[in-house]
Amino acid sequence: MGRAIMIQGCTSSAGKSYLTAALCRALSNAGVRVAPFKAQNMSNNAGVTPAGLEMGRAQLVQARAARVVPDVRMNPVLLKPEADTRSQVVLLGRADPVITELPWRERKAHLWPHVQTALHGLLAEYDVVVIEGAGSPAEVNLRASDIVNMRVALEAQAGVLLAADIDRGGAFAHLLGTWHCLEPQERARLRGFILNRFRGDPALLAPAPAWLEAQTGVPTVGVVPMLDVPLPEEDGVWLDGDLAGPPRPSADGHAGFVAIPRLPRVSNLDEFAPLEGLARWVTSPDELRGAQAVILPGSKSTAADLGWLRATGLAGAITRMANGGMPVLGVCGGMQMLGVSIRDPHGVEGGGEVPGLGLLDLHTEFAPDKTTVQTTFTDPETGFTLSGYEIHHGQTVTGPGALALVPGVLWRQGNVRGTYVHGLLENPAYLERFLSWAGLPVPAGLDSLDARLDAIATRVRAGLDWSVIEAML
Repeated sequence: MGRAIMIQGCTSSAGKSYLTAALCRALSNAGVRVAPFKAQNMSNNAGVTPAGLEMGRAQLVQARAARVVPDVRMNPVLLKPEADTRSQVVLLGRADPVITELPWRERKAHLWPHVQTALHGLLAEYDVVVIEGAGSPAEVNLRASDIVNMRVALEAQAGVLLAADIDRGGAFAHLLGTWHCLEPQERARLRGFILNRFRGDPALLAPAPAWLEAQTGVPTVGVVPMLDVPLPEEDGVWLDGDLAGPPRPSADGHAGFVAIPRLPRVSNLDEFAPLEGLARWVTSPDELRGAQAVILPGSKSTAADLGWLRATGLAGAITRMANGGMPVLGVCGGMQMLGVSIRDPHGVEGGGEVPGLGLLDLHTEFAPDKTTVQTTFTDPETGFTLSGYEIHHGQTVTGPGALALVPGVLWRQGNVRGTYVHGLLENPAYLERFLSWAGLPVPAGLDSLDARLDAIATRVRAGLDWSVIEAML
């Protein structure tokens, strides 16, 4: 039976996914047979396994870090938000309509046995399972329905490392407060605290780590610096601000950027991480000023988000920009919005029919069954062999005005392109070509995902007391 190490966080966005990926790669580099695990994700950033099953994108990246084939047991429960109070339940890679309709607090009895089976299956097959928690274990109102934090740690007998994002401030209070909220048997699983995303001289932290250990008996075992190596994330990228920092100069010397509408139900936005420093979220027509290209991202509620585009005025503004020759790319739901019509005869998103923006002569109808598949194809425009993944209910028919570059996968109508393939811009060659169409600079050093995983593994390991990790194995 394998051993388990668990990364939990004081808050959401404390860097749990990132640290888990780093540990998976560091352990793999050391010759350990390692697998990731997260019992339950809540995210619309999903990907597809080789078996054609859905799982959280973060666990797909972590499997890559561990150098193992992605397996839905690594993320047995995926919750995909569809509205403020509703989420679709994906169980072991397939949407489960029965559990989806259950009240939140009634789901645990149905989901926990699947979590247990998946967890113990991985523990039986691997030397080490690196487990990621969700949110915070200090949510005492959720303890009774917990299937992802301390309940998993106790089930796996995992040593827990608790991380705080020190860049946000209040890290020591977060760590102490979280410790106070845990039950005695939960505190007993803690092996150390991690101060994540630290900027500056670690010597300036004294005497706080010693004070915290005196209060809790738990040592601070890592100070991990703020790293500038992006990875696809569970919840998205840079949601609290611009995808860009200061706009980089365009080919003609002016500051330009790629505009991405921040749809209310945006999905798979992690795929735009390679555009860091070159893209901005936009929510109004005024924010399009200076844009040199537009990407319409995927959506979990395509018709509703298309309505939002119209209500904000972005639909009209994007249409005018496209008609003026600006490059526009639609991905999955965004591609459907660029089409002529969207029909939902089976009520997948509530039913009905809505007109699209009419920039691509495409007609989409939602089917009851979802397409989930990894995709590799050759783009005839560029000659590049490209790969990605598809997750969609839509079935799209091409009208005479649009060119199907790759039938069912990739379309073009003038300067407007659409695709069902997520991850297209994670192919460096296609990203470079898209930026050249937009007249924007190509980032230096477009490293592969494996190169980035090796880089973060090295730097995270250097920030940890590795003897503590070895003692947990």
